[in-house]
Amino acid sequence: MSDLYAIGDIHGHLSVLEELFVSIPFQKKDEIVFVGDYIDRGPNSSGVVDFLIDRKKEFPEMIFLRGNHEDMFLDFFQETNQYQKNFFKEKVGVETLRSYGHTPEEPFFLSLEHQKFYQELLFLYETKNFLFVHAGFRPGIPISEQESSDMVWIREDFIGAKYNFGKPVVFGHSPMYEILDELPILLGIDTGLVFGGKLTCVKLREREIEEIFQIGQK
Repeated sequence: MSDLYAIGDIHGHLSVLEELFVSIPFQKKDEIVFVGDYIDRGPNSSGVVDFLIDRKKEFPEMIFLRGNHEDMFLDFFQETNQYQKNFFKEKVGVETLRSYGHTPEEPFFLSLEHQKFYQELLFLYETKNFLFVHAGFRPGIPISEQESSDMVWIREDFIGAKYNFGKPVVFGHSPMYEILDELPILLGIDTGLVFGGKLTCVKLREREIEEIFQIGQK
């Protein structure tokens, strides 16, 4: 029998992520859903991605969603110009680029393994009992018609509406001191690790939380 877990925003904090994996008895067949924002602000973004790529070999049912920070990183790397020019390089992505050994004077290089990781990130994931997304959904719009920008950026319009999408929505993106447990409608699991809070993992059963695991910064 497999279990279902969801893990909140990591933001480059590799040591906390490693400790979480030591403390939770994950099994090979478990579904482990990451809601995005693996990179930026923290000290070791590239190390987090390395760790996740390696753990995927051990736990093949891992699911990786795209956060707004990965969306900005891909825009920078692929030069699609969806965001303001140099915004990632000069603002939110400084620590990420540093973790990859990037300097402003050199072309940015990303290994094929890391390229594949970022490019294959999902905007949403659905199980029998839950919907998973980084930021949320636009109320009143069918899931199949949601805009990708909303799925990585929306906040109050989603959280405040408490709209029923037919299944509980598990999301990150909006940091809070504690999880936002408004099941069976919403479950927010970004508990502000990057701001001195905790990394949260929830074990889910049916439409409820079965267990909560949290690791804080050292």
